[in-house]
Amino acid sequence: MTDRSATRSAQTRQPADPRLLQAVLDGDWASYRAEGRTYVEREGFVIDEHAALPELREQTLAGVEALARTGQPVRPLPEDLGGENQHAGYVAGFEELVAASPSIQIKAGVQFGLFGGAIQHLGNAEQHRKWLVPTAAGELLGSFAMTEIGHGSDVASVATTATYDEESREFVVHTPFRAATKEYIGNAAVHARAAVVFAQLVTRGVNHGVHAFFVPVRTEDGEPMPGVRIEDDGHKGGLRGVDNGRFAFESVRIPRENLLDRYGQVAEDGTYTSSIESPGRRFFTMLGTLVQGRVSLDGASTVGAKLGLDIALRYAQERRQFTAAKETEEVVLLDYQRHQRRLMPLLARTWANAVAHDDLLHKFQDVFSGADDSDEARQDLETLAAGFKALSSWDALEILQECREACGGAGFISENRITGLRQDLDIYATFEGDNTVLLQLVGKRLLGDYAAELRHLDIGGVARFIGTQAAEHSLYRSGIANVGRTIGDVFTPLLNTKRIRSGKLQEALLESRVDSMVAELAGNLRPATKMKPEAAADLVNENQDLLIETARAWVHLRKWKALDREFRAFREEHGIDAPETKIFRRIRDLHGLSTVEEHIGWHIMYGRLPMSRARQIGPTIDRLCAKLAADADVLVEAFGYGDAHRRATISTGIEKERQDEARAYFRKLRADSDAPVDEKVLYKRRQEAKKKR
Repeated sequence: MTDRSATRSAQTRQPADPRLLQAVLDGDWASYRAEGRTYVEREGFVIDEHAALPELREQTLAGVEALARTGQPVRPLPEDLGGENQHAGYVAGFEELVAASPSIQIKAGVQFGLFGGAIQHLGNAEQHRKWLVPTAAGELLGSFAMTEIGHGSDVASVATTATYDEESREFVVHTPFRAATKEYIGNAAVHARAAVVFAQLVTRGVNHGVHAFFVPVRTEDGEPMPGVRIEDDGHKGGLRGVDNGRFAFESVRIPRENLLDRYGQVAEDGTYTSSIESPGRRFFTMLGTLVQGRVSLDGASTVGAKLGLDIALRYAQERRQFTAAKETEEVVLLDYQRHQRRLMPLLARTWANAVAHDDLLHKFQDVFSGADDSDEARQDLETLAAGFKALSSWDALEILQECREACGGAGFISENRITGLRQDLDIYATFEGDNTVLLQLVGKRLLGDYAAELRHLDIGGVARFIGTQAAEHSLYRSGIANVGRTIGDVFTPLLNTKRIRSGKLQEALLESRVDSMVAELAGNLRPATKMKPEAAADLVNENQDLLIETARAWVHLRKWKALDREFRAFREEHGIDAPETKIFRRIRDLHGLSTVEEHIGWHIMYGRLPMSRARQIGPTIDRLCAKLAADADVLVEAFGYGDAHRRATISTGIEKERQDEARAYFRKLRADSDAPVDEKVLYKRRQEAKKKR
């Protein structure tokens, strides 16, 4: 496949099997992913991204309808509705739609995951029969109307109201002012016939907070229902096939039965009841049932990153630029150290994201199938989904941008796919919750766990904890680092006894950073409990950046641990000397050390790494990048994608053909006695002649 194969074959190494590595990336729902990858070969799943907007939207709708015909959207439904109660498998296969078209994937996500998911998880059995079954079949087209212009991620403060009228036994859905308009709503501009609308439920003069309502928005002829105002968002920065738009409601009346009432019911006389007494807990329980969107965006982001790396690495193995050791032979891009440094750490990070996502799918399946539907399991799922989605979607944007640049001008050509993926995945950073807001949720959960842990420590545990903190502050402030020792020498003996590639060392460094940041954050915020509200709010705001960075560090740790655990299981199964095991270990070490290097200043400043060890990290990363680059052909094959998925001209081998043609031309030219003489050759000869004189 690559011009670099001669170099590889010269090395006396047993070839690695990409299928073994692909099994790691595809995870426990590999069969569903494999099925999802076949969709690119079916009619309706690949659309013309350059078509005019109306045509592109219709093609995208046709793709959603094609997905419905596969039966895939029925899988998460309960068995009594013809489903399999299979949530993780459905999401895994659904994520692979990114390879076909991100527009189809997102429009289908709105239809089946958000609109259908809200009915399934917030509605009752009759509502399931009436609305959920036709939604899964693609017969009832819907949208998910939560976000408002004035309250993006602040769902609890949405201003749309649904006021119960006891006389007519109807809810009156109303948009009280412009900023309460439902905005950025997928399927709203053209295709939705109904919407799940999130509004403040008001009955008998009491506001019971945000609830979900089934609201018809269009007639069968496609005209807006009376009192429903619909606007088109028009052209967007990506996902052009998704018809985003706005909904506003002018006293729209819906039957009482249109309240999705799993967590809150209104009787005919207007009496409100709920199995969850606490309004706050009820609200977060309702939103927690909608976590599927964040789970799928986490995985879809990784699929997009894989595709970008697949294209960029294939190109980098064939594209030649500049001569080096040989005057007549240009160097393959991936032989350059900087090119390796650009792409290989991103590949390792993508592995970590993929493996960690499989863990998330396990938790998702347990909670949504009912295998473990405890409050603790739901909270864990929500925390992981929020943190993983935030970092994976940011990673995808960074990776695709680096892949674009690594392909030079070719990467900027639309036919080579990377820019289109980058544009389409841009919105993932704010889909289903702005990433910064999601990390704040993760940080608050870490603080809660930290406080709970301290409450349950015994006297000896408290003494040890206080002693450790005191020792750390004493060492740090005493300037011991200035006389050749660091806190790391005391708290991380592994620094002196293990190599820098030690998995235990990587874990110690990543874990120590999280523990220290959580402790520092908790210490900073402790006075807030005794402050007046305004002062407490100011204190929290002063520590907001630390809160978010702490959440980032925790997600980095969780993803590294998932990768390390999977590596150890792989080594146990295939043996320490297997070529695939060696590749896997390099991936784990590269990801761990790259994460440490990203925050090397912190590790040195807080005494986790002595300077001598810190200086070893960069050269170690360089060596790992070079070794992994030598196996680039195996690593791209392990992604499991073909030409139909990539659909990028530069990844089809055409660059190798161009380079071979160019090399053959210059080889023939050099052999031709009548060929022009390079002026540099004549100049060199003159200089040599002068030296002899």
